[in-house]
Amino acid sequence: MWRLIHRRKMHEPQHYEIRIKGHLENRWADWFSGLTITREDRGETVLTGLVDQAALHSLLRKVRDLGMPLLSVIRVEPEPVDLSDIKP
Repeated sequence: MWRLIHRRKMHEPQHYEIRIKGHLENRWADWFSGLTITREDRGETVLTGLVDQAALHSLLRKVRDLGMPLLSVIRVEPEPVDLSDIKP
């Protein structure tokens, strides 16, 4: 039972942070549409967004095809929402 639930969750979209070495040029922004692109001072680009497993593999292929070194891929847990501030 756990395996079935776990497998189902893996196919749902998750938040990811993909870190690559070098700055991604603006002309490639459409290729990574739906993701936030952040160029950091250290000469790295961070792609963040909500993607499913198939889209994640596609994104990793695009990074490879650009010849940009992949530094890390991290699944990011969403921040918990504080519902106490919401008024009915």
